[in-house]
Amino acid sequence: MDDDDYYFDESDGDYGGSSYSLEEDHGDDLNDLLVEEPVEKIWTTASVISAESLLAAQKEVLQNVMSLLLINEQQARSLLIHYRWNVQKVSDYFERKGKEPLFQEAGVVISDDRDLDMLGSSTAVITCNVCFEDVAVLDATKMDCGHFFCNDCWTQNFIIRIKDGERTIRCMDTKCNAICDDVIIRNLVSQKDPCLAERLERFLLESYVEDNDNVKWCPSNPHCGNAIQVDGNNVFEVECICGFQFCFNCSHEAHSPCSCQMWKLWVQKCGDEAGTTDWIMVNTKPCPNWLCGGACGAHHTWNTITGHTCNGFTQEEEVSFLAVKQRLHRYLHYFDRYMTHADSLKKENALSEHIQRKISILENNNSAIKDYSWVLDGLRQLLRSRRVLKYTYPLAFYIFGDELFKDKMTPEEKEIKRHLFEDLQQQLETNVERLSMYVEKDFYDLNEKQVMELKLQVVNLNRVVNKFCGQMYKYIEDDLFEPMRHAAHRIAPYSSGGPKMLLQPSSSGNSGVKPNI
Repeated sequence: MDDDDYYFDESDGDYGGSSYSLEEDHGDDLNDLLVEEPVEKIWTTASVISAESLLAAQKEVLQNVMSLLLINEQQARSLLIHYRWNVQKVSDYFERKGKEPLFQEAGVVISDDRDLDMLGSSTAVITCNVCFEDVAVLDATKMDCGHFFCNDCWTQNFIIRIKDGERTIRCMDTKCNAICDDVIIRNLVSQKDPCLAERLERFLLESYVEDNDNVKWCPSNPHCGNAIQVDGNNVFEVECICGFQFCFNCSHEAHSPCSCQMWKLWVQKCGDEAGTTDWIMVNTKPCPNWLCGGACGAHHTWNTITGHTCNGFTQEEEVSFLAVKQRLHRYLHYFDRYMTHADSLKKENALSEHIQRKISILENNNSAIKDYSWVLDGLRQLLRSRRVLKYTYPLAFYIFGDELFKDKMTPEEKEIKRHLFEDLQQQLETNVERLSMYVEKDFYDLNEKQVMELKLQVVNLNRVVNKFCGQMYKYIEDDLFEPMRHAAHRIAPYSSGGPKMLLQPSSSGNSGVKPNI
């Protein structure tokens, strides 16, 4: 087959050549799927928050709520922690039910009088209702809720709660739900344990990430210190400025088109002993002390075999054995192909570094060809599509099996959809391997004419592979997940550039999404 056989023909909007041909054996359904270019559905914006800009990001949100409700910073923070830093939720609740119910649910008390001078003298003595000791008014503290206890009891309580990792510490009165002022907490604790007071301050700062549904730490290891904030759909894949790509919804590695639940089950399955147990059942048997494998002894000798049927055939055991064998073979089918693409991805990631070094050398040597962006574009598409292929195998394992979707499709419907899915998967696989072959060519050793020919190959295959990836996602979302109305299995939308790359954070702490090239 000539190289030109796999080019995308712009004139008729179809693909030519056997590498991505849509011949009659694929049927009309597959042709219908590939009529239009894939539409990228990106509803989410993302930004990176560095360790240095975290405080500024938190202050901005606090100021919004302080201005809206005319409260101080501590009250705004307690309110936002309760409502998981969702300013819109706070605003909506305030408009619907008013200020008092909003505060009451969160345990925030607005008080203008916290002094204990109502006892008439700073030398007055009060009884602490925790330790029942008499203490001077100056050695006791009253919270916004009106309850007061001696400073020693408050401090010991705060120390225990901070060590337990609590960010919002409530009043010691058993019937009170009010949140204590974090300024008072830090002041009292710092007198006994300054390091613990600093820990609380860090807890309160990190609350903007850890108690916020729209912000998560980058799960890179070692941790880069960055957090990612999204606005919109949380089923979203992103690339932190440190280079780590992950799923925002589950904080695991980017795994679409496999859903989060599928990916979690797949990781467990590949790591637990289920596969090993099945293999042992299929490929081994107990030590054959006798012909039937039963135990020897007084009742099972050459002279007597009471209770044993060595020459008998047990239908139930045979059915069980065949079921385990079939289950194991099915798992290995998907696992082997998953690992094949995982290994290829590792090699192609290593190739990426090699290619970039070669391009730098050519640029420094004043090469006649100045533009090698097509190589990098092709490489990015190769890495992205290889990841897609890798994760289509865990997806197929679960969606066409019985573990998650039993009785969601009739056997006939499942078979039809599986064949169509595998046709798309095979077409994508074939063209990804071709793209890999051309991207790996030693373009730096070619003359100018050969480089231009190679460029044409890579550019066309880049577009073809991108189209097949988009159509694969479209088929998964529209024909596999959507008919089952299974909300737990949403997937991150397809993006030709892969997970969204974030820019370095600005001084204000905000950063937009870097456009895909």
